[in-house]
Amino acid sequence: MMRNAYSGLAGLAGLAGGAGIASYFWGFGSGTKTESASVPIVVGKNGGNVPFDPASVKPQEYFKYGFPGPINDLLNRSEFISCYNRITRNPHWVLEHITAQSIKSQKNPNGGNLVDRKKSVFKEDEAIPQQFRGRLKDYFRSGYDRGHQAPAADAKFDQKAMDETFYLSNMSPQVGEGFNRDYWAHFEDFARRLTQTYSDVRIITGPLYLPKKDPVDGKFRVTYEVIGNPPSIAVPTHFFKVIVGEHAGSPNVAVAAFVLPNDKIDNSTPLQSFQVPVEALERSSGMEIMQKWPVEQKKDLCKEVKCDIIVREFPKQIAAPKERLALPPPRN
Repeated sequence: MMRNAYSGLAGLAGLAGGAGIASYFWGFGSGTKTESASVPIVVGKNGGNVPFDPASVKPQEYFKYGFPGPINDLLNRSEFISCYNRITRNPHWVLEHITAQSIKSQKNPNGGNLVDRKKSVFKEDEAIPQQFRGRLKDYFRSGYDRGHQAPAADAKFDQKAMDETFYLSNMSPQVGEGFNRDYWAHFEDFARRLTQTYSDVRIITGPLYLPKKDPVDGKFRVTYEVIGNPPSIAVPTHFFKVIVGEHAGSPNVAVAAFVLPNDKIDNSTPLQSFQVPVEALERSSGMEIMQKWPVEQKKDLCKEVKCDIIVREFPKQIAAPKERLALPPPRN
């Protein structure tokens, strides 16, 4: 059960790496020996029957060598919290909290913005063990953008907060033109505009690796590209975003989940065509989303506000709308 997944991760985050987690698990299964009414009998070396003590089987003693994992790195930043996947070299998820004030550009008393994106640079995350971290050279000539999961534009309140969004542990390989630099960017802007309606907006963002049907044998398989040298960073087939809007003092929240393919998307495509049931995202991602919040206090975000992007460019040819409330097809 993962009912207290966040608190469990937070508790383990205070332990000192693998050794600390190993010591955490070491205590389980190592209690005092209990007597059994019926003692198993095994055949001895010389053919005689000898009693066998089940307590002599101690798989937990492997932990004296170290805890094998998997270990997910929980990283607390100024503007976001992320859970890093050492296998895919992508975040599992990234949590954000934005308000109308937090996304405002801070002004320098002498004029100009106090926080400047040009001062921020992409950098490897030294909080991740070297053999598991993404590297700058892994993205070089890969054909993919270093796609922020927590956007830099959500951290305009402080230069350090913005700088932290440029850690590679906050990145996933994203299709650039037509997605990261276009539709996805407009989608992130939509989330920020919600602060005009809600006092607090909380966001979960992350990658997905969804199955697709093989046209030859009809079986479903999960396949994705891997970039880097050696290849180590997984290229997600999709990305998800869960947005929660809160009104100060109200027990009700507005929730919507979206899943977008990691591919070019025509900017005329309705955002609601990517809305999916929260339950569908839970099944696909392995996450439990807002399981502690009463169902009757969860409202459909897209019934409270117009879920649509704003594109500041000439309109393109309208794409055929996708089926609403269905997971979009994976990228070929």
